[in-house]
Amino acid sequence: MELHPVGVSGVLAVLGDAISEETGARVAALREAVLRAQIPGVTESVPAYASLLVRYDPFLTDYDALCRRLKALGSELSASAQQAGRIVDIPVCYGGAYGEDLPFVAQHAAMAQEDVIALHSARPYRIYMLGFLPGFPYLGGLDERLFTPRLASPRTRIPAGSVGIGGQQTGIYPMESPGGWQLIGRTPLRLFVPGRPLPYAAGDLIRFVPIGPEEFESIAARERGEQP
Repeated sequence: MELHPVGVSGVLAVLGDAISEETGARVAALREAVLRAQIPGVTESVPAYASLLVRYDPFLTDYDALCRRLKALGSELSASAQQAGRIVDIPVCYGGAYGEDLPFVAQHAAMAQEDVIALHSARPYRIYMLGFLPGFPYLGGLDERLFTPRLASPRTRIPAGSVGIGGQQTGIYPMESPGGWQLIGRTPLRLFVPGRPLPYAAGDLIRFVPIGPEEFESIAARERGEQP
């Protein structure tokens, strides 16, 4: 772990130099350790692909003291802690009107659409960080057979809940927005609602659960507060 100052009120803990599941898990474990430690003066911790930014109040602690505490926490991380994290199930209706780029992804991968769905939903994905949009999870662990280039021209409007693949990553658009990822499905869950906590956090694991159109509409109605 390398530690670097960020302005007069931040420490950047760098845990690697590449995007990987192992590094992402270490970042998540360190953040959890910082939260549990309740270090006096620490005001915020922000995870990224391979680093954790720890913000602090310079009137309550200082850079050297915080670095010593972070080094101690880093040395105490166990292998089990680095693999921890909740598993959050996200129902997804793949293909058709819910994932118009699934045929292209399948063609690019030289496999049937059903095989793309099975492969994409076969394992949980670590949330490396949240960004781009409120609640947008950048997920690690996509099978390399599903790596697919982004769209040459991004769409100006992507429906909320869309699940896509962009290069070597997969993720979910929690709200309607522009975007350039290949859309392979959609979840009926309302992931981002102002004033309501997200159903997941950085460091958690997302598991995609395939559902059909009828179940999609049933869950969507329930999310809107309609009677089933």
